[in-house]
Amino acid sequence: MDRVDYESLVIQDLANFYKNNELKLDPWYQRRSVWNLAQKGYLLNTLFVKKPVPTIYIRHYLDVESEKSIKEVVDGQQRMRSILGYLDDEFAARHPNHNAPVKYSALSPKERTELKMTKLSIGSLVNAEESDVIEIFGRLNSISKSLNAQEKRNAKFSGAMKQFCLEYAAKKVGFWRETSIFSATDISRMDEVQFISDLVLNLLSGLSDFSSAKLDNLYEQYDDLFDDEKKIQKRLDRIFSIIEKLTATAIKDTIFYRSPIFFSLLIVLDQKKGAIGSKKLEEQMKAIDALFNDASKHKAEDRAFYEACTASTQRIKSRRVRHEYLAKRIS
Repeated sequence: MDRVDYESLVIQDLANFYKNNELKLDPWYQRRSVWNLAQKGYLLNTLFVKKPVPTIYIRHYLDVESEKSIKEVVDGQQRMRSILGYLDDEFAARHPNHNAPVKYSALSPKERTELKMTKLSIGSLVNAEESDVIEIFGRLNSISKSLNAQEKRNAKFSGAMKQFCLEYAAKKVGFWRETSIFSATDISRMDEVQFISDLVLNLLSGLSDFSSAKLDNLYEQYDDLFDDEKKIQKRLDRIFSIIEKLTATAIKDTIFYRSPIFFSLLIVLDQKKGAIGSKKLEEQMKAIDALFNDASKHKAEDRAFYEACTASTQRIKSRRVRHEYLAKRIS
Protein backbone atom coordinates (compact mmCIF):
# COMPACT_ATOMS: atom_id res chain seq x y z
CA MET A 1 0.00 0.00 0.00
CA ASP A 2 1.32 3.43 -0.92
CA ARG A 3 -0.57 5.72 1.45
CA VAL A 4 -3.90 6.81 2.91
CA ASP A 5 -5.45 9.89 1.29
CA TYR A 6 -8.08 11.76 3.28
CA GLU A 7 -10.94 13.63 1.66
CA SER A 8 -14.53 14.64 2.31
CA LEU A 9 -17.44 13.22 0.34
CA VAL A 10 -21.06 14.25 0.67
CA ILE A 11 -23.64 11.59 1.51
CA GLN A 12 -25.32 12.03 -1.89
CA ASP A 13 -22.10 11.01 -3.68
CA LEU A 14 -21.77 7.87 -1.57
CA ALA A 15 -25.45 7.03 -2.16
CA ASN A 16 -24.88 7.39 -5.91
CA PHE A 17 -21.84 5.09 -5.75
CA TYR A 18 -23.94 2.47 -3.97
CA LYS A 19 -26.83 2.81 -6.43
CA ASN A 20 -24.41 2.30 -9.33
CA ASN A 21 -22.85 -0.79 -7.67
CA GLU A 22 -19.58 1.07 -7.14
CA LEU A 23 -19.65 0.95 -3.33
CA LYS A 24 -19.12 -2.47 -1.74
CA LEU A 25 -20.32 -2.79 1.85
CA ASP A 26 -19.78 -6.48 2.50
CA PRO A 27 -16.19 -7.61 1.91
CA TRP A 28 -15.65 -11.09 3.32
CA TYR A 29 -13.58 -9.91 6.32
CA GLN A 30 -16.21 -7.42 7.54
CA ARG A 31 -18.54 -8.23 10.42
CA ARG A 32 -22.22 -8.61 9.65
CA SER A 33 -24.45 -5.60 10.17
CA VAL A 34 -25.49 -5.85 13.82
CA TRP A 35 -26.56 -2.32 14.73
CA ASN A 36 -30.01 -2.01 16.29
CA LEU A 37 -32.49 0.76 15.47
CA ALA A 38 -31.41 2.90 18.43
CA GLN A 39 -27.77 2.84 17.28
CA LYS A 40 -28.76 3.70 13.72
CA GLY A 41 -30.99 6.50 14.94
CA TYR A 42 -28.23 7.91 17.12
CA LEU A 43 -25.86 8.08 14.15
CA LEU A 44 -28.43 9.97 12.08
CA ASN A 45 -29.12 12.34 14.97
CA THR A 46 -25.37 12.97 15.17
CA LEU A 47 -25.41 13.97 11.51
CA PHE A 48 -28.52 16.13 11.95
CA VAL A 49 -26.91 18.15 14.75
CA LYS A 50 -23.71 18.44 12.72
CA LYS A 51 -21.42 16.60 15.10
CA PRO A 52 -18.44 14.63 13.71
CA VAL A 53 -18.55 10.90 13.07
CA PRO A 54 -15.48 8.64 12.72
CA THR A 55 -13.64 8.43 9.42
CA ILE A 56 -14.82 5.76 6.98
CA TYR A 57 -11.94 3.83 5.37
CA ILE A 58 -12.32 2.71 1.76
CA ARG A 59 -10.11 0.70 -0.59
CA HIS A 60 -10.26 1.58 -4.27
CA TYR A 61 -9.71 -1.10 -6.87
CA LEU A 62 -10.62 -1.75 -10.49
CA ASP A 63 -13.14 -4.47 -11.33
CA VAL A 64 -11.75 -5.63 -14.68
CA GLU A 65 -14.93 -7.41 -15.79
CA SER A 66 -17.29 -4.48 -15.21
CA GLU A 67 -14.59 -1.89 -15.89
CA LYS A 68 -15.74 -0.01 -12.83
CA SER A 69 -13.74 1.59 -10.06
CA ILE A 70 -14.99 -0.15 -6.91
CA LYS A 71 -14.91 1.42 -3.48
CA GLU A 72 -14.75 -1.27 -0.79
CA VAL A 73 -15.59 -0.20 2.77
CA VAL A 74 -12.78 -1.43 5.03
CA ASP A 75 -14.08 0.19 8.23
CA GLY A 76 -17.45 1.91 8.58
CA GLN A 77 -19.83 -0.63 7.06
CA GLN A 78 -22.49 -0.20 9.73
CA ARG A 79 -22.34 3.58 9.51
CA MET A 80 -22.83 3.43 5.75
CA ARG A 81 -25.64 0.86 5.99
CA SER A 82 -27.41 3.04 8.56
CA ILE A 83 -27.20 6.15 6.39
CA LEU A 84 -28.35 4.35 3.26
CA GLY A 85 -31.10 2.60 5.20
CA TYR A 86 -32.39 5.93 6.48
CA LEU A 87 -32.49 7.31 2.94
CA ASP A 88 -34.63 4.27 2.06
CA ASP A 89 -37.09 5.08 4.89
CA GLU A 90 -36.19 1.95 6.88
CA PHE A 91 -36.35 3.67 10.29
CA ALA A 92 -37.00 6.97 12.06
CA ALA A 93 -34.47 9.18 13.84
CA ARG A 94 -34.57 12.20 16.16
CA HIS A 95 -34.22 15.51 14.33
CA PRO A 96 -33.80 18.84 16.18
CA ASN A 97 -36.63 20.40 14.13
CA HIS A 98 -39.16 17.68 14.98
CA ASN A 99 -40.77 16.67 18.28
CA ALA A 100 -40.76 12.94 17.52
CA PRO A 101 -38.42 10.66 15.54
CA VAL A 102 -38.99 11.05 11.79
CA LYS A 103 -38.29 9.01 8.69
CA TYR A 104 -36.46 10.49 5.72
CA SER A 105 -39.71 10.92 3.78
CA ALA A 106 -41.09 13.14 6.58
CA LEU A 107 -38.21 15.63 6.35
CA SER A 108 -38.73 18.90 4.55
CA PRO A 109 -36.96 19.40 1.20
CA LYS A 110 -34.46 21.68 2.93
CA GLU A 111 -33.76 19.10 5.65
CA ARG A 112 -33.29 16.35 3.06
CA THR A 113 -30.86 18.50 1.13
CA GLU A 114 -28.89 19.36 4.27
CA LEU A 115 -28.58 15.66 5.11
CA LYS A 116 -27.53 14.60 1.62
CA MET A 117 -24.98 17.41 1.42
CA THR A 118 -23.42 16.49 4.78
CA LYS A 119 -19.74 15.74 4.35
CA LEU A 120 -18.19 12.55 5.70
CA SER A 121 -14.48 12.03 6.30
CA ILE A 122 -13.14 9.33 3.98
CA GLY A 123 -9.74 7.66 4.20
CA SER A 124 -8.81 6.14 0.84
CA LEU A 125 -6.30 3.28 0.89
CA VAL A 126 -4.17 3.81 -2.20
CA ASN A 127 -2.81 0.70 -3.99
CA ALA A 128 -3.72 -1.51 -1.04
CA GLU A 129 -3.38 -5.26 -1.45
CA GLU A 130 -5.83 -7.55 0.32
CA SER A 131 -3.16 -8.39 2.91
CA ASP A 132 -2.79 -4.66 3.65
CA VAL A 133 -6.53 -4.32 4.07
CA ILE A 134 -6.77 -7.25 6.48
CA GLU A 135 -3.98 -5.80 8.64
CA ILE A 136 -5.53 -2.33 8.66
CA PHE A 137 -9.00 -3.70 9.44
CA GLY A 138 -7.53 -5.62 12.37
CA ARG A 139 -5.70 -2.58 13.70
CA LEU A 140 -8.73 -0.30 13.43
CA ASN A 141 -10.87 -2.77 15.35
CA SER A 142 -8.39 -3.63 18.10
CA ILE A 143 -7.52 -0.15 19.40
CA SER A 144 -9.31 0.22 22.73
CA LYS A 145 -8.91 1.35 26.32
CA SER A 146 -10.19 0.07 29.61
CA LEU A 147 -13.72 1.43 29.87
CA ASN A 148 -15.47 2.41 33.06
CA ALA A 149 -19.14 1.59 33.71
CA GLN A 150 -20.52 4.78 32.14
CA GLU A 151 -18.32 4.48 29.05
CA LYS A 152 -19.53 0.90 28.58
CA ARG A 153 -23.11 2.10 29.04
CA ASN A 154 -22.55 4.84 26.51
CA ALA A 155 -21.14 2.34 24.01
CA LYS A 156 -23.93 -0.19 24.56
CA PHE A 157 -26.94 2.14 24.29
CA SER A 158 -27.80 4.74 21.68
CA GLY A 159 -31.40 5.59 22.45
CA ALA A 160 -33.48 8.32 24.03
CA MET A 161 -32.19 8.14 27.62
CA LYS A 162 -28.54 7.96 26.59
CA GLN A 163 -28.99 10.98 24.32
CA PHE A 164 -30.84 12.99 26.96
CA CYS A 165 -28.25 12.42 29.71
CA LEU A 166 -25.31 12.98 27.38
CA GLU A 167 -26.71 16.20 25.96
CA TYR A 168 -27.79 17.60 29.33
CA ALA A 169 -24.42 16.89 30.93
CA ALA A 170 -22.65 18.46 27.95
CA LYS A 171 -24.70 21.67 28.29
CA LYS A 172 -23.33 22.09 31.80
CA VAL A 173 -19.65 21.55 31.02
CA GLY A 174 -18.76 25.16 31.86
CA PHE A 175 -20.56 24.87 35.19
CA TRP A 176 -18.79 21.59 36.07
CA ARG A 177 -15.39 23.13 35.42
CA GLU A 178 -16.09 26.49 37.09
CA THR A 179 -17.32 24.88 40.31
CA SER A 180 -14.70 22.08 40.33
CA ILE A 181 -17.40 19.42 40.72
CA PHE A 182 -15.85 17.51 37.82
CA SER A 183 -12.30 17.91 36.52
CA ALA A 184 -11.23 17.65 32.89
CA THR A 185 -10.17 14.06 33.58
CA ASP A 186 -13.54 13.28 35.18
CA ILE A 187 -15.33 14.68 32.16
CA SER A 188 -13.13 12.73 29.75
CA ARG A 189 -14.30 9.55 31.52
CA MET A 190 -17.97 10.64 31.42
CA ASP A 191 -18.35 10.99 35.20
CA GLU A 192 -20.66 13.99 34.72
CA VAL A 193 -22.90 11.97 32.38
CA GLN A 194 -23.19 9.23 34.98
CA PHE A 195 -24.03 11.89 37.58
CA ILE A 196 -26.88 13.24 35.45
CA SER A 197 -28.07 9.68 34.73
CA ASP A 198 -28.19 8.89 38.45
CA LEU A 199 -29.96 12.18 39.12
CA VAL A 200 -32.60 11.39 36.48
CA LEU A 201 -33.11 7.93 37.98
CA ASN A 202 -33.72 9.43 41.42
CA LEU A 203 -36.07 12.09 40.07
CA LEU A 204 -38.09 9.39 38.34
CA SER A 205 -38.09 6.71 41.04
CA GLY A 206 -37.27 8.40 44.34
CA LEU A 207 -34.14 8.33 46.48
CA SER A 208 -32.12 5.13 46.05
CA ASP A 209 -28.63 3.64 46.20
CA PHE A 210 -26.22 4.34 43.40
CA SER A 211 -26.25 1.24 41.21
CA SER A 212 -24.63 0.65 37.82
CA ALA A 213 -27.17 -2.10 37.20
CA LYS A 214 -30.04 0.32 37.84
CA LEU A 215 -28.55 2.83 35.41
CA ASP A 216 -28.17 0.10 32.79
CA ASN A 217 -31.83 -0.77 33.29
CA LEU A 218 -32.77 2.91 33.04
CA TYR A 219 -31.01 3.24 29.68
CA GLU A 220 -32.59 0.01 28.45
CA GLN A 221 -36.09 0.91 29.64
CA TYR A 222 -36.02 4.27 27.87
CA ASP A 223 -33.93 3.27 24.87
CA ASP A 224 -36.76 3.65 22.35
CA LEU A 225 -38.68 6.50 23.98
CA PHE A 226 -38.20 8.67 27.07
CA ASP A 227 -41.82 9.67 27.56
CA ASP A 228 -41.14 11.82 30.65
CA GLU A 229 -38.31 13.72 28.97
CA LYS A 230 -40.00 17.14 29.01
CA LYS A 231 -41.07 16.80 32.65
CA ILE A 232 -37.60 15.75 33.80
CA GLN A 233 -35.92 18.45 31.73
CA LYS A 234 -38.20 21.05 33.30
CA ARG A 235 -37.29 19.85 36.80
CA LEU A 236 -33.57 19.81 36.01
CA ASP A 237 -33.75 23.25 34.43
CA ARG A 238 -35.45 24.62 37.54
CA ILE A 239 -32.84 23.12 39.87
CA PHE A 240 -29.89 24.36 37.86
CA SER A 241 -31.43 27.80 37.35
CA ILE A 242 -31.34 28.16 41.15
CA ILE A 243 -27.81 26.79 41.48
CA GLU A 244 -26.36 28.82 38.62
CA LYS A 245 -27.42 32.09 40.30
CA LEU A 246 -24.99 31.36 43.14
CA THR A 247 -21.41 32.55 43.06
CA ALA A 248 -19.07 29.78 41.95
CA THR A 249 -17.27 29.91 45.30
CA ALA A 250 -20.47 28.93 47.12
CA ILE A 251 -19.87 25.50 45.63
CA LYS A 252 -16.17 25.45 44.78
CA ASP A 253 -14.99 26.58 48.23
CA THR A 254 -17.42 24.50 50.27
CA ILE A 255 -18.25 20.84 50.79
CA PHE A 256 -20.80 21.11 47.99
CA TYR A 257 -18.14 20.72 45.31
CA ARG A 258 -18.06 17.03 46.26
CA SER A 259 -20.40 15.32 43.82
CA PRO A 260 -22.25 13.11 46.39
CA ILE A 261 -23.09 16.15 48.55
CA PHE A 262 -23.95 18.26 45.50
CA PHE A 263 -26.21 15.42 44.37
CA SER A 264 -28.08 15.56 47.69
CA LEU A 265 -28.40 19.33 47.42
CA LEU A 266 -30.03 19.03 44.00
CA ILE A 267 -32.54 16.44 45.21
CA VAL A 268 -33.48 18.67 48.16
CA LEU A 269 -33.91 21.70 45.89
CA ASP A 270 -36.14 19.67 43.59
CA GLN A 271 -38.47 18.94 46.50
CA LYS A 272 -38.62 22.57 47.64
CA LYS A 273 -41.48 23.79 45.49
CA GLY A 274 -41.56 27.43 46.54
CA ALA A 275 -39.27 30.23 45.42
CA ILE A 276 -35.70 29.91 46.66
CA GLY A 277 -33.62 33.07 46.91
CA SER A 278 -30.02 32.71 45.80
CA LYS A 279 -28.61 34.98 48.53
CA LYS A 280 -30.37 33.09 51.31
CA LEU A 281 -29.43 29.71 49.83
CA GLU A 282 -25.78 30.70 49.59
CA GLU A 283 -25.78 31.81 53.24
CA GLN A 284 -27.34 28.52 54.30
CA MET A 285 -24.82 26.49 52.29
CA LYS A 286 -21.89 28.37 53.81
CA ALA A 287 -23.34 27.88 57.31
CA ILE A 288 -23.62 24.13 56.68
CA ASP A 289 -20.04 24.07 55.41
CA ALA A 290 -18.71 26.02 58.40
CA LEU A 291 -20.36 23.67 60.89
CA PHE A 292 -19.21 20.62 58.93
CA ASN A 293 -15.61 21.76 59.29
CA ASP A 294 -15.83 22.58 63.02
CA ALA A 295 -16.05 19.24 64.82
CA SER A 296 -16.06 20.96 68.24
CA LYS A 297 -19.59 22.20 67.57
CA HIS A 298 -21.02 18.93 66.28
CA LYS A 299 -24.14 17.50 67.81
CA ALA A 300 -25.37 13.97 67.09
CA GLU A 301 -27.08 14.87 63.82
CA ASP A 302 -24.03 16.86 62.68
CA ARG A 303 -21.80 13.85 63.33
CA ALA A 304 -24.21 11.62 61.41
CA PHE A 305 -24.15 14.06 58.50
CA TYR A 306 -20.34 14.19 58.59
CA GLU A 307 -20.20 10.40 58.47
CA ALA A 308 -22.69 10.28 55.60
CA CYS A 309 -20.50 12.71 53.63
CA THR A 310 -17.23 10.86 54.16
CA ALA A 311 -18.02 7.13 54.12
CA SER A 312 -20.21 4.97 51.87
CA THR A 313 -21.46 8.17 50.27
CA GLN A 314 -23.45 6.45 47.53
CA ARG A 315 -25.43 4.07 49.75
CA ILE A 316 -29.08 4.80 50.42
CA LYS A 317 -28.48 5.14 54.18
CA SER A 318 -25.95 7.93 53.63
CA ARG A 319 -28.12 9.60 51.02
CA ARG A 320 -31.10 9.62 53.39
CA VAL A 321 -29.07 11.13 56.23
CA ARG A 322 -27.72 13.87 53.95
CA HIS A 323 -31.16 14.50 52.49
CA GLU A 324 -32.87 14.92 55.86
CA TYR A 325 -30.05 17.09 57.21
CA LEU A 326 -30.00 19.45 54.22
CA ALA A 327 -33.80 19.59 53.93
CA LYS A 328 -34.00 20.97 57.49
CA ARG A 329 -31.45 23.69 56.83
CA ILE A 330 -32.38 24.87 53.35
CA SER A 331 -35.52 26.90 52.77
